[in-house]
Amino acid sequence: AEDSSAIIHAYAQRWVRDALVLHEAERNAPSDLNIDKLVRDYRASLLRNNYEQVMLEQLLDSTVTQEELMGFYENNKEKYQLETPIVRCYLIKLPVQASRAEEVRRWWNSNKREDFEKLVVHCNTYAEVHLLNENAWHKVIDIAADLPDGAISPQNVGSKRDFYQRDGDYHYYFRVFEVKKQQDIAPLSYIEEQARRVILRSRRQELLKKKIEDMYDLALRRNDIQTYY
Repeated sequence: AEDSSAIIHAYAQRWVRDALVLHEAERNAPSDLNIDKLVRDYRASLLRNNYEQVMLEQLLDSTVTQEELMGFYENNKEKYQLETPIVRCYLIKLPVQASRAEEVRRWWNSNKREDFEKLVVHCNTYAEVHLLNENAWHKVIDIAADLPDGAISPQNVGSKRDFYQRDGDYHYYFRVFEVKKQQDIAPLSYIEEQARRVILRSRRQELLKKKIEDMYDLALRRNDIQTYY
């Protein structure tokens, strides 16, 4: 009973405070504040946004082909200069207590596909960090955060092609495949998701524009529109 009473009391107190704020807002509202127009405008915005969203869900083709991405990239790549260096690399941060450390070193230095697969399986289980996709790009500052202080930096990453390091807690494995410097043109694979969003946004805008014009032309043919000057 005490809990129910406390809940009711708390609800009533919140309601009173809300009512007081609303009362003061109404009492101090500017004389030129047209609430009815604001409500109409807000209602119209909600209805239009909802209709456009439904229309896009039904009609928009959200597939972006590799050819479209390449075309977009070739036409716009000068806009995508890197603000910070990026790198394609392998990185493993493996706790010292993780087992089979010698095997990991052998797998790391091997050129055999089966050894690489063993390395991936082991890292999936034991590694705190592992980046083993040769085609993926990463910011150098993000990679540096997972290595010992000073191990790599935007200034020296190009010279640290392949190294192993150990401290009291971790084994570190790092291998560089390619580096892009600040102000270089970003590779397509690095900006692909951003490019995909831009393409889809443009496609959405074009679709909405076309549908609005189609609705307008149909209304004209039906004589549903009358214009008064």
